[in-house]
Amino acid sequence: MTRVLIAGYQHETNTFAPSLADWAAFTRGDSFPAFVRGAAMQEQLRGINIPVAGFMAAARRHGWTLLPSCWAGAIPSSFVTRDAFERIAGAICDDVRAALADAAGLDAIYLDLHGAAVAEHVDDTEGELLARLRALVGPGTPIVASLDLHANVTRRMLRVADALVAYRTYPHIDMADTGERAAELLARRFKAGEREPMHSLRLPFLIPLNAQSTWTEPAKSVYDELTALEREHATTLSFCMGFPASDFDECAPMVWGHGPAAQRAVQQLYARASVADQWLLECLEAREAVTQALRLAEGASMPVLIADTQDNPGAGGDSNTTGMLRALLAQGAGKRFPGQVALGLMFDAAAARAAHQAGIGAELELALGSAVPTFTGQASDAPLRGRFKVIALSDGKCTLTGPMMTGLTVRLGPSACLEIDGVRIAVVSGKKQLLDRELLRMVGVHTEQMRIVVVKSSNHFRADFQPHASHVLIAKAAGPMAADPADLPWRKLPAATRRRP
Repeated sequence: MTRVLIAGYQHETNTFAPSLADWAAFTRGDSFPAFVRGAAMQEQLRGINIPVAGFMAAARRHGWTLLPSCWAGAIPSSFVTRDAFERIAGAICDDVRAALADAAGLDAIYLDLHGAAVAEHVDDTEGELLARLRALVGPGTPIVASLDLHANVTRRMLRVADALVAYRTYPHIDMADTGERAAELLARRFKAGEREPMHSLRLPFLIPLNAQSTWTEPAKSVYDELTALEREHATTLSFCMGFPASDFDECAPMVWGHGPAAQRAVQQLYARASVADQWLLECLEAREAVTQALRLAEGASMPVLIADTQDNPGAGGDSNTTGMLRALLAQGAGKRFPGQVALGLMFDAAAARAAHQAGIGAELELALGSAVPTFTGQASDAPLRGRFKVIALSDGKCTLTGPMMTGLTVRLGPSACLEIDGVRIAVVSGKKQLLDRELLRMVGVHTEQMRIVVVKSSNHFRADFQPHASHVLIAKAAGPMAADPADLPWRKLPAATRRRP
């Protein structure tokens, strides 16, 4: 029997963000499934739209025996702590040692990785983990990994792994499919008995997150080209647009491929992707975004969406800034459309707890949200003090039904819908990017009844929200995640890469 050890380590590190990813962040299960080790890993992750679930399904079809090690994922934030990384890497390495000591042996390793995790003591944590595993198993045992589309792929990662493959959609609706592609690369590696030729090219600039959506141009056409080139050259291609807020020397987009014709295919895809000015994107200031949304909402049959991109908890924000809320109130959005303007998710455990203590229908004085450090060196807007009405309450537990992470149950703790001046705010006790409408429904906010919805997200909201919206606007309110990576105070990234496309 072919025996494959499987493990996962998912974190996207914004080195400019205010909050660290400690061990507790990997065990809470508020954004990803909570840390799990051993046999329970397969049962807990089966059927969820994440890469390891897709790999497990493909492995069953191949008849492989899976050796589950552990799976660990935490919401994007600042550095992974030394303690957290060493616990995760240590667990995986210990399980590999145990598998090697078993008489049945170990035939391969599959890793479900993000590819943009930076620890307090290691810039390239995925490369470090791969290198530790390679030292244990030697050069002949295949190691294959799947990566997030936002991976900052390093030369070390490509050198140490036998094969890497990345998502092709943003929002990431093909995560399980990517795990299946990793399984097919491993099957090819088994059949060939040696590594396939690999070629890679790195783009010389950063791509803003809001320009990366595969629902819009130019990314949509670039990935269409990737698919066509794969067919033409019988090569498995990947294009990681990178996470443009990880301050280390290899933070940048990467094109690579595996197969006999990899070099030619990669060169052609690189030529298409590396046209710099196609990635330029304009974002609106908070006040202008609300002005446009109010105008558009007057004649729209579906809500206008505003992405509060600089407080995206999927990119290192804490989902607690008040800039967009203040812009809505300043222009009377809730008074023009009472009860039909919503914002979420606002991470404020104290406010949620106070709402639960007060009960539905109660009114209470609160200071909602937080002032947090931002990349500009200035704090974001102050907490919003005012009188809020409790509209709905929830335990914060819901199962996602949208195209991303379908089937995942999240637990965000005591949650509430609060209203001030006609604006409804979904307040939660755990951090989670607003990427699924169920996260609003759990506190009684139904987007089909709204005229304007502000989402603390950059692009992931598009998969479940955009088909039910009339317009999408991208707004810049003060927050930890720069819409334009050229605005960040880089220290380690080479100056040539920091420039705008």
